[in-house]
Amino acid sequence: MNALSAVAEVAGAFLKLGLTSFGGPIAHLSYIRAECVQTRGWLGDDEYADIVALCQFLPGPASSQVVFAIGMQRAGLAGALAASLCFLLPSAALMIAFAYGVTALGDLHGAGWRYGLKLAAVAVVAQAVWGMGVKLCPDRPRLTLCLAAAAATLIFPGALGQVGVIVGGAAVGCWLYRDLPDPVSPTVVERARGHVAAVAALVAFAVLLVAPRLVAPATGAKSVDVFDAFYRPGALVFGGGHVVLPLLREAIIPRGWMSDDAFLAGYGAAQAVPGPLFSFAGYLGAIIHGGPHAWTGGLWCLFAIFLPGWLLIGGALPFWHRLRSKAWMQAALRGANAAVVGVLLAALYTPVMAEAVANARDLAAALVAFGLLELWKAPPWLVVLLTAAAGQWALR
Repeated sequence: MNALSAVAEVAGAFLKLGLTSFGGPIAHLSYIRAECVQTRGWLGDDEYADIVALCQFLPGPASSQVVFAIGMQRAGLAGALAASLCFLLPSAALMIAFAYGVTALGDLHGAGWRYGLKLAAVAVVAQAVWGMGVKLCPDRPRLTLCLAAAAATLIFPGALGQVGVIVGGAAVGCWLYRDLPDPVSPTVVERARGHVAAVAALVAFAVLLVAPRLVAPATGAKSVDVFDAFYRPGALVFGGGHVVLPLLREAIIPRGWMSDDAFLAGYGAAQAVPGPLFSFAGYLGAIIHGGPHAWTGGLWCLFAIFLPGWLLIGGALPFWHRLRSKAWMQAALRGANAAVVGVLLAALYTPVMAEAVANARDLAAALVAFGLLELWKAPPWLVVLLTAAAGQWALR
């Protein structure tokens, strides 16, 4: 197969996944495995597990990084970009279109569907906290670390506080689980080529983490400020799409770029589309930019929030087999993951519940939505549509 055919094959496979992958990052990983391992045989289960482990350790959207990594292994950099863009395109288009609709409707305070979307966000985040807590905090030390992280995040709000909590969790994990045995070495064959490009990608990641914040005041360019506001959460968030919620809110709302109502309405709507939850950035960018060309703002913010994940996975993949063989890395990951659950638990209280739940009726509706998601396994898009319709009916 020539290079162009390989890229086209990758693009087709991931466009299909981008159109059909509902249910969040964990569900996405199952869909990707079924398509790439079982159906197409592009890689084996051991190699797929190695890629997933790397993407779960790195900050950024895990399922989107898995897509990038598989595309790179199958068809090089062109394949990685084609896979990522095709996986993202359907949800990004829907979220930018939703932003145009919200802008056309104007004031959201009297919108019943917006009220319902905020309650849907409560249920979705609560389900994420529950599911991640069961998986990532299975013992008393990690559950304690999770609760301590939640308390610290509430006491010290803001992006720096959240990142500090996760770093602190990793340090505590190194100490608590310092006696872990070395994991079994992965079976993936080392790929020596591409190490220079990998180092360049990691350097670019670090430079972009600092440079926009220095350049923005000097130039006065809002586009640079917006890039920084989205690149930084994409570079620092651990634990998947839901955890980016507090980081994005902290970067956007204090600047007055949009209201909390519009922010949470978009977050609720993002649960009803397939593909990565980070496509929420397309909605936010379109709202921030505004006007008939709002879609350009959506694309700019999508680029900014996905770029750090692409740089990290491209830079780290050639070295992962060495790092993963270290017990201290596994110990740090245990602590960091527990802290991530704590950060998300704090976000469930504020801004999600604080903005959405005003009375007992609101709480009852959120509990019903949570039950549909967690107990009855209803698809998130259906729960979102039902809560939006119920909100519109309740306030008509």
